[in-house]
Amino acid sequence: MDKITDALTEAIHDFFVDACGGMFIGIFDDANAAVGDIGKEVAKTPSQWNSSIFSLVQSLSDNVIIPIAALIITGIFCYELITAITEKNNMHDIESFVFFKFFLKSCIAVLLLSHTFEITLAIFDVGQWVVNQSSALISDSTYVDVNDIYYNFRSTLDTMDTGSLIVLMLEAAVVGLAVKAIAILVTVVLTNRMIEIYMYCSVAPIPFATLSNREWGNIGTNYIRSMVALAFQAFFIMVLVGIYTALIKDITNVTDLHSMLMRIGGYSIVLCLTLFKTSSISKSIFNAR
Repeated sequence: MDKITDALTEAIHDFFVDACGGMFIGIFDDANAAVGDIGKEVAKTPSQWNSSIFSLVQSLSDNVIIPIAALIITGIFCYELITAITEKNNMHDIESFVFFKFFLKSCIAVLLLSHTFEITLAIFDVGQWVVNQSSALISDSTYVDVNDIYYNFRSTLDTMDTGSLIVLMLEAAVVGLAVKAIAILVTVVLTNRMIEIYMYCSVAPIPFATLSNREWGNIGTNYIRSMVALAFQAFFIMVLVGIYTALIKDITNVTDLHSMLMRIGGYSIVLCLTLFKTSSISKSIFNAR
């Protein structure tokens, strides 16, 4: 009878050891997968993320916003021409260079307006290149070898009693959900970012129409800063995720498994809170309002 009881107790103990080990492996697997998946998602340009939305936004920009931008740039041209003529001694001292300067400035302004969408997308092409380069470096330097980790803490699990294993399994389940929630939160942040990008792109011709004017040019300048900030927000998300996985990698040598789980949970909460700040951080760096 004692042998049966001992065998049953050992079987239950081994079950919880395997269950805890599987949960720990799942947590670190999710951390590795998160880096790769986030790197792929944040690197997508507006045209790659959702082609249907992109086509809709481009159509709205071409058919609705460009006519308004044309009116704005025409008004700016008229204002600048009148100002250039009248500021020279009440039209008594007009130089031919004034007209040449006005013509050159007008050509550049029209050229910018006609290529608004290409310029806007070029900003995100640069952002995509930055993210792709950083993603490769982050993935290589912060990859967590799950097999090595498992062998490190397997002996610790074997020495724990069944009650401690049950508690540890519950803790691992909670932390595992927190790690999975990070992927959901990143999806929310990235979706919000892309919707904001599409909204900016839809009205791109209007701020570009103001770039040639000294008084109104700050509208276009701030618009470009905002677009650059949105493009580089993806880079800051990658940096944040890289820091998170590096912290996870550093705690793999911790012998106290309860402490390891608490740290993973704490790092996950910090990551979630900081993700929402990546937009404001990027805008503050590029002085976008």
